[in-house]
Amino acid sequence: MPEYILSIILFLPLVSGLIILLLKRNSTIIWLSTVTSAITTLLSGLLVLQFNANEPGFQFVHWIPNWIVSGRLSIDYMIGLDGLGLLLFFLTSFLFFLSSLTTWKNISIRIKEFHFCLLLLEFAVLGIFSALNTVLFYVFWELMVIPMALMIGVWGGEKRIFAAVKYLIFSMAGSLLMLAGILILYFKTGTTSIESLSLIFSDQYSPELRIFVFVSFALAFSIKIPIFPLHTWMPDVHTEAPTVGSVDLAGVLLKLGIFGFVRFLIPFFPEISLQAREIFAILATIGILWGAFSAMVQEDIKRIIAYSSLSHLGFTLLGLMSFTEMGVAGAMLQLISHGISTGMLFILIGIFHDRTSTRQLSKVGGAASFLPVFSVFFVIAMLSSVGLPGTNGFVGEFLILMGTMKYNYILGSIAATGVIWTSVYLLWLTKKFIFGKPMDLQGRSVKDIEFREYIILIPLVIAIFAIGLFPKYFLKILEPSVNTYLNSGSVRMIEERKQSLLSPNFDYKSLSATPMSYEDRLGRYKSKFEIPLLEKIHRIFPLETESDGNSILEEFEIEKLDENQKEIDKINGENP
Repeated sequence: MPEYILSIILFLPLVSGLIILLLKRNSTIIWLSTVTSAITTLLSGLLVLQFNANEPGFQFVHWIPNWIVSGRLSIDYMIGLDGLGLLLFFLTSFLFFLSSLTTWKNISIRIKEFHFCLLLLEFAVLGIFSALNTVLFYVFWELMVIPMALMIGVWGGEKRIFAAVKYLIFSMAGSLLMLAGILILYFKTGTTSIESLSLIFSDQYSPELRIFVFVSFALAFSIKIPIFPLHTWMPDVHTEAPTVGSVDLAGVLLKLGIFGFVRFLIPFFPEISLQAREIFAILATIGILWGAFSAMVQEDIKRIIAYSSLSHLGFTLLGLMSFTEMGVAGAMLQLISHGISTGMLFILIGIFHDRTSTRQLSKVGGAASFLPVFSVFFVIAMLSSVGLPGTNGFVGEFLILMGTMKYNYILGSIAATGVIWTSVYLLWLTKKFIFGKPMDLQGRSVKDIEFREYIILIPLVIAIFAIGLFPKYFLKILEPSVNTYLNSGSVRMIEERKQSLLSPNFDYKSLSATPMSYEDRLGRYKSKFEIPLLEKIHRIFPLETESDGNSILEEFEIEKLDENQKEIDKINGENP
């Protein structure tokens, strides 16, 4: 494939969106938007087939040096994909194609403007997953906010303006913090390259400033996940957004925060990340339970699914914070699985609302009696979200729980109850919604799934069982990303970066090497909290293996002295 194939795929939605602005016929606009997303999906699928899971680092890289030059500022255009970025890139194009199909009937006003926003949003999200420098990442990040806010505010429900403004406030607050962090990184290190920033450790600025930059990125990404207690915007946005907005938000946009943790937070600030991981792990665990309990008391089915996302993404963050092989691999796989399962649930709720004009639990029931095929699809999506063995939801959650138990059995045990509560409210929802007393249709004739909807739903069902039954293929693609994440958070790696001891031949690709065991990477790590509250949390949750009293650097120096002594003894033995 040509080196610029990724750029072609990336800019295809933008070019089509600009062409749409020149068109007048609604039918032509809808077809062009759908065909564009279909071509993007096919080309992204080719990238998946061409991806070499045994090759470290980024692939399909397109680099234009000195793309923007102004005085001291020099920014390269550089995009590429690793395993996680590739699967999220494909998931984005796939879900946007299905979203485009859902708009054929439920978007009837300002069709030109809607499809322009849809394609612009697709372009921005694809750019986020492929950007390899911080400035380019930020441009795409900001570009994503505008079309999403417009889709909510113009084509949403009754309280769409409130939801859109709330989304804008949260998004902009996080974006401004991230911008400050990116500027500080550039002026202190002289680079915007993600690869370079993942290897260097700058001692040119104070620990306080490093913590500020870390917090800036952490808050921006935490809002987007979202994690408790920064989640309050999400239920309102899901409730008021049109179906396509909910599908894209749950299926793709909520992944951006976790992706930011993987791409930026851990590689850029491994030491601070390790010290703060208890905080994130506890918040993730609270989010798992908060999402489950909140879902139980909702009346709107959309809000139930929205709160279930809070639980599922809490699991994902918990897996990342475990820093174990199984936990991190499960978290990355769960990102993909959640996008498929939750996206399918929102599509089905949209289909049901189009036919009955309601989503209120008090008014619905017995869908199996008048929408039998719809009910089969809903049960499959629900079982996937619950995590039934054989579906995509099981593999990721199982690996996350196994990894978390290795990291901290207390948090792992608490999180495991979240699986039970999720099963409770989703099975209860299914009993009422699908198998309960048939609702009053007020004499309306309700059609079951039609041909266009089969085209939307069948690929999602295939994806659910493909990941559930053949997870090894997807985990193999994710393996280099998992290794990079784990090696970035290795104590030895942190110390060598601190002391500038990395070999001149060591590069970003070297991070993809098979990592040491959890005990070798973090077994002697001990957080150095000075905040009394955090010290108290440490006493309640004994999260790390205790050190023998030596500092980490001292222990490494002892190891090096021992190795040198062995070499000396060996030489003396050969030359008596």
